Amino acid sequence: MHDDVEKVLIDEEVIERRLDVLSERILEEFSGRKFVVVVILKGALVFTADLLRRMPIPLEIECINVASYHGTTESSGQVDFLDAKLPAVEGRSVLLVDDILDTGRTLAAVGEKLRGQGAEVVKSCVLLSKDKERDAEVEADHVGFYIGDEFVVGYGLDFRGLYRNLPFIGVLKQGVIEDSR
Repeated sequence: MHDDVEKVLIDEEVIERRLDVLSERILEEFSGRKFVVVVILKGALVFTADLLRRMPIPLEIECINVASYHGTTESSGQVDFLDAKLPAVEGRSVLLVDDILDTGRTLAAVGEKLRGQGAEVVKSCVLLSKDKERDAEVEADHVGFYIGDEFVVGYGLDFRGLYRNLPFIGVLKQGVIEDSR
């Protein structure tokens, strides 16, 4: 699996240090308020688990399953909600966690749904934010790292369901992507 990676963008130690900073900032922002964490599956699972272990407060965690890439290296342009039922967030403060802010469609669509469900406030946290023009006008409140506009895997991010368990963020070799077609 490691042989499929062309280059490591962000190694495990750097990710660990950044999680310490992110968790402190989020706790400051939500200071004195209970909040529910809504995780966008599957990509944000690894990031969220490591982030929340740094927060020594009682937390409720909910998950929402959406899809927009459908096994390719580019967003399909459509956000599909794969769960019939959304988390109960009415009157609550929400921290929405995603793996990557790319086109902005997913973060915008899920945030809109949660606000439509009556969430009092929705703040967002992403592991990665691509430096690119977005299709939706949305920015994350908390960002782990800013990266260029390239397709990345690892630390929860996948290509065709694989590579999520890499302990770093990396770029796949072009041949690996081409061979899967």
